[in-house]
Order: sequence, then structure tokens, then C-alpha cells
Amino acid sequence: MATAAEGLPEAGVQPAKQDPAVETAEEAKEPAEADINELCKDMFNKMAIYLTGELTATSEDYKLLENMNKLTSLKYLEMKDIAINISRNLKDLNQKYAALQPYLEQINLIEEQVAALEQAAYKLDAYSKKLEAKYKKLEKR
Repeated sequence: MATAAEGLPEAGVQPAKQDPAVETAEEAKEPAEADINELCKDMFNKMAIYLTGELTATSEDYKLLENMNKLTSLKYLEMKDIAINISRNLKDLNQKYAALQPYLEQINLIEEQVAALEQAAYKLDAYSKKLEAKYKKLEKR
């Protein structure tokens, strides 16, 4: 009888209708313990890979920052050398200017004297033209 009853539904239980709008729930079964161990190992392996990647990325970021700091330090050293050279050249120019200062003062003095001589020459020229005009006037008489 047990074999004959297996093919028939139990008494009081209605056969499930295959309505597409109705979902059927399945009983939650606990996975076997071996499956849990495998899933845990898989999860820990994947977490290890993920954390290794995160740490590697962070390590690479720090290496990049270190390289950038080294390059910046070198640029600052170059700029320091350039500033020292500019300062040295400026001091040299100031010393040369100080050495030329007496000559520049003499040039200014000569320029003033030349301007005064030029004014005197203009006055002398104007006076000579007046004299020439008077002479021609007297000559005509």
C-alpha cells in the first residue's frame, strides 16, 4: 500500500496549482557542514585578496607621494642654487657700480659743463649776429 500511496497526494493536502502569479516558498535547508567550511575558506581568501589589493594601492600611493616629495626637494635645491647665483651676480654688479660711481659723477659734471658751454655758445652766436648786423648797418652808411 505504501507504494500505491506514494504516487497519490496525501489526504487533506491539495495539489499545488501552477499559477504564474503565485510564488512558492521552498524550505530553507542548512547547508552541509563541509559546504560551510568551503564557503568560509572562499570568503576569507577573497577578503585576503581584497585587503591585499587595498593595502597595495595605499602602499603605491605612499610611494608616489615619496617620489613626488623627492622631486620637489630636488627642484627646491635647484631653485636655491639659482637664487644663490643671482644673489652673487647682484653683489658683483653692485660692486662694479660702486667702482664706476666716481666716473659716473665725472660724466655728469662734464655733461653739466657741456650744457653750460652750449648755452654760452648760443649767447655768443646771438651776440655775434647782433654785432654783424650793426657792422653791416654801419657799413651801409
